[in-house]
Amino acid sequence: MQLIDISSFKSISPDQRREWLSRPVLDTSSLEQKVAEILAAVKQGGDAAVKKFSLQFDKVSPAQMEVSNEEIEASVTEVGEELQLAIRQALRHIEAFHRIQRQTVEAVETMPGVQCWRKAVAIEKVGLYIPGGTAPLFSTLLMLGIPARLAGCREIVLCSPPDPQGRLHPAILYAAKLVGVTKIYKAGGVQAIAAMAYGTETVPAVYKIFGPGNQYVTCAKQLIQKDGIAIDMPAGPSEVAVYADETANAGYVAADLLSQAEHGADSQVILACPSREMVDRVVSAVQAQLAVLSRKDVAAKALVSSRAFITRDASQAMEILNEYAPEHLILACDNAAELAEKVVNAGSVFIGHFSPESAGDYASGTNHVLPTNGYARAYSGVSLDSFVKKITFQQLTREGIRGLGPAVIQMAEAEGLQAHANAVKVRMS
Repeated sequence: MQLIDISSFKSISPDQRREWLSRPVLDTSSLEQKVAEILAAVKQGGDAAVKKFSLQFDKVSPAQMEVSNEEIEASVTEVGEELQLAIRQALRHIEAFHRIQRQTVEAVETMPGVQCWRKAVAIEKVGLYIPGGTAPLFSTLLMLGIPARLAGCREIVLCSPPDPQGRLHPAILYAAKLVGVTKIYKAGGVQAIAAMAYGTETVPAVYKIFGPGNQYVTCAKQLIQKDGIAIDMPAGPSEVAVYADETANAGYVAADLLSQAEHGADSQVILACPSREMVDRVVSAVQAQLAVLSRKDVAAKALVSSRAFITRDASQAMEILNEYAPEHLILACDNAAELAEKVVNAGSVFIGHFSPESAGDYASGTNHVLPTNGYARAYSGVSLDSFVKKITFQQLTREGIRGLGPAVIQMAEAEGLQAHANAVKVRMS
């Protein structure tokens, strides 16, 4: 990790701030063209194109893309009882957190005879993309499938890349059965995004696509928006920022930083601390814990582009962290609840010494599909709202149109829109 001492800085220039808080940048100069070509090929060629690219990129092309009921049922016996219990516990917590996000319809009478209200209506067809490579993210399936079912989505389509034997990970199938996924397909990468976006002979087209993926999947999701298919949010590599003062446990903080670094070589972790001594202890603990990790090579690469800031005090630390706008923010200090009130830009916040990011990633109940790459300045994480659209309604009585009409006529005529004004006049005459 790069150590940056900003404790003596009274002010930091915007350019310096951008340099210090920059994320790892991949060369994407030829990426869009390659992805666009795959999208176009699947749009034109359907199932055959999906299978062709699956064989090319994943080295496997199952004869039947759709997962059968027999395969789903068989997955139950392949998932250990302890893991089943853990998944079901996580499901209960995630369901409880998202169920309370349902909103009742409330009408308001803005004036006598004029009623307005807003109603949440489920998106009929949604697509979930779940990576299945070195880390089959069945936890992400819980995070997406549960709110989709609670929202009332009629079709919940899942795509995930198969293993070399042409199978999906049993835990993914088990989670899919629990959350109520309606169709499951063995397809990954850009070709899976294309299949759900445009539809093929086998895979139905959906209206909105959710889920993480590598730079190719992310690029594909961004490109399909041009064709009117919605996506959950812009996404980039995963990240965590930690504020730790002298009350923090260096071992806990190191473990939190590494839990994020192991996601991928392009992940990034940030530490902000008003104590140089604590920073040194954390860095030492990181090296000790890194040595025994199964994914230490991946985590080590992520640490190269990661930074530790030595700050003047908590206020300066929060200023830099709010500017960074992390996907995950951990406050490792005794006054964490108080400091949490100063957070304005973050995807999800973890308060206190016993709130690791891993809890939110799996089973506390909050959603772990969150904005990355600074998008937390303007975007929220996935919630029940992500799977519905809000439709407004209004109903005017004869009394209502007579009371409201003159104002509408005045405004329409002032804008030069005579037909708008006439639509009211004919009802008042």
